[in-house]
Formats: sequence, C-alpha cells, structure tokens
Amino acid sequence: MNLSAGTVLVIDDNEAVRTAFDVLLSIHGARVLAAATPDDGLSLLGREAVDLVIQDMNFRREATSGEEGVALFHAIRARFPEIPIILLTAWTHLETAVDLVKAGAADYMAKPWDDSRLLTSVRNLLDLRKARAEARALRAERTQARETLADEFDLCGIVYESETMHTLVSTATHIAHADVPVLITGPNGAGKEVLADIVQANSSVRGKPYLKVNLGALPNELMEAELFGTETGAFTGARARTGRFEAADGGTLFLDELGNLSGSGQAKLLRVLQTGEFSRLGSNTTRRTKVRILAATNANLRAAIRDGRFREDLFYRLNVIELEMPALLDRREDIAVLARHFLEPGFTLAQDAGDALTRYPWPGNVRELQNTIKRACLLATDRTINAAALGLPAAAAAPEETTLDRATIEQALGRAQGVVAQAARELGLSRQALYRRMDKLGLRQPN
Repeated sequence: MNLSAGTVLVIDDNEAVRTAFDVLLSIHGARVLAAATPDDGLSLLGREAVDLVIQDMNFRREATSGEEGVALFHAIRARFPEIPIILLTAWTHLETAVDLVKAGAADYMAKPWDDSRLLTSVRNLLDLRKARAEARALRAERTQARETLADEFDLCGIVYESETMHTLVSTATHIAHADVPVLITGPNGAGKEVLADIVQANSSVRGKPYLKVNLGALPNELMEAELFGTETGAFTGARARTGRFEAADGGTLFLDELGNLSGSGQAKLLRVLQTGEFSRLGSNTTRRTKVRILAATNANLRAAIRDGRFREDLFYRLNVIELEMPALLDRREDIAVLARHFLEPGFTLAQDAGDALTRYPWPGNVRELQNTIKRACLLATDRTINAAALGLPAAAAAPEETTLDRATIEQALGRAQGVVAQAARELGLSRQALYRRMDKLGLRQPN
C-alpha cells in the first residue's frame, strides 16, 4: 500500500501512539507529523500542508469525556474545512464519534486500532483528497476556458459547466463564420435553438435578418406558404404574402423541427440550397435569395432516409456541419448551475434539492428543468427551495446503481470526504448498493 501522496498529522497526547502511527504510516510512504496537544496540532496545520488529520478525543490523563476532542474537531473544521479527519476513540466515546461523523468527520477508529483497516481508510481518504484537488484544478481550468471563450465570442447567455458543452459551444463559435448550413441534432428541450443563436451571433451576417420557423408547429398545408410565400389567389381569398426565405435574404433562417418538413417542401428547400432560387406558391416567377440555413431536429434523419421519409440529397446538403446537443442526463455537471440560473431573484437551493435535481433523469431536458424551478419558486412557502418543493417523482429521482459511473461515485465520495454512508444518501442508494457498485467499478473501499 502506497501512501506517498500525502502528509498525515497525528494529534495525540500519548507518545507511544504517535510513534506507532509514525512507524506504521512512514513504512507505507506517508509523511507523518505529530503533535501532543490541540494547540500544537492547530499550529502545525497553520504552517504545514496537511492532507489528513488523525486526532485523539482526550488529551489529559484525567480526561474521559471527549470534550477536548470535540472542540479540536470543530476548530479544525472551522479553519481547515477541506482536510479529512479520522477520530481515535475509546469504546465509551463511540456515540460522540458517530455524532462527529454526522458533522463531517471522515472516519473513526477505536483504540486499539486495526492496522489494516486504518491503512485502508487513510489510503482512501488521501486518494479522495488528491482527486478533489485535481477536480478543483480542472474546474478552475474549465472556468478560465469558459471566461476566455465568452470574452472572445457572443455566447448569448448560455449557461453550462460541463466539458462536453464547452467543447460543443467552442465548436459552434469557431464554425460560425463559415457560410455553410449547420444541422443541430439532439433531444427536445436540450437547447438546440440557443446553439443556433450562438452560431448566428458570431457569423459574418450577424446584424442581418435572423428569422426562425418551427416546422413542427405548422400544418403541412401552411408549411410551404410560410417558407416560400404565396401569390394572390394561391389560397382562396388570400393576397400575396412574403415567405421567410424572402424576408431573411442576406441573413439567416433557422428551421426548427426539420424532420416535419413535407416531401414537396424538402424538394423546394433542396432547390434553394443548390441554386438560391424559389417560387412563391401560386406563382411561376422565379425569385432569388441568399440565406444561410441553420436547421435543428430531434428526429433520426438517417433512419428517416432509410424509411423514405427524408431526402438523402437534402440531408447531405444540410449536414455540412453537424452539432449534436447532448441530453441533460449526459451532462449532469450542468444541472445545478442551470437550476441556480433559473431561480427567481432571492431564492436559493437547499442541498437536498441540488442532490435530487442531479439524480433525476430529466426526460424533458433543460426545458423541463426550467419549468420545474419556475413552478417551485411560484409554490414555495419560503425562499429556500428544498427537495420536496421540486415535486419530482420519488421513484424517478433515485438512480439505478448500475447507471452510476465511476466519476459520479468518486465525486460523491469526495464531497462526503470518504464517508460512504453520506455519499450513498446523496446518490439515492443504500450503503450496501453503493458498496456493490464500487466493487464492480474496482473502486477502493474502507473496511
């Protein structure tokens, strides 16, 4: 077992105990510091970079209440909240130790301790602390990357934290200047329109007409009229009407729910893309337009091509650049930051609400999340939104243990400072279920 990744501070008034820890941990590569009193321990923490504290509960021979240990624990937590703490306790102080674990202690060991269990706990806590440090560094790096991108491009107020979304948004900004069609795919409510807005805002035709058509909201008989316009008499009693292609000339046209476009509409759209030419309904006059097309769909167009419902030649005309918007379930890091963004002014999210939001699968994606937060704010009885106020289905809020990946579990363990029971509560699992999942993933676990 290699503990060379960390520095361990042992605070115990018994010199034999300090020596035993020094020998045991040093053999396995840890750097060991020792202090005989709480004041000395706090002083060392102020001077040295410590990764883990092992502390006794009593520091005078006549002391048996554990009050000194409780005070030391809270002093360390107040000044150094990120450092995990293992408590050393006699069996008479077990209840006190359990209370401190609930307050944030990483683990407790009864004297005399079991070397194997102690080493396993120390190793896990050092590994988790290292992982948390790396995660913080990565978050800082990602934050800087997002800020740099936002300084250089107009991101249209998009909110995200995940690397997946950063890569996608960065791609959208860098292809925005290209005068080619862009196809944006992804599930309903995921934010495809916002991605289209980012492309337009950073394109060479920003400031020119930017029109949007939701093809899914139009009946087939009106779809082509909306896109290409009508001539007088094309519909009974109708006068000439300019279509979106004419109105967007020189700019951009966003076609949402592209998979709903009719067969004849697909043919006319292909003609516009190939030649820039079209005719109004009821007219033989050829008109010309220069429009950049941004299209979005939640449909599987490749399957629609196989079924004869979508033209293959049109697909490849539109799919010069494809941006795939992931479902919210596939970018869980974005859930909490989006939820806070959607809160009404003056409202905050309780911890249990954040945990419930992260666990929920969000079949309706960002749109469902926004509606959930809006409803919770409207119905809230105070300014803190808790899990109950969200109104999420209880059964759906708890994930199957098999859906939890290694990164999600490591992050939960990190937030819980290695306390498996606490991590399991956050993930909506029993402790036994979390242990099973950790075993399957090869994650180290405390004895």
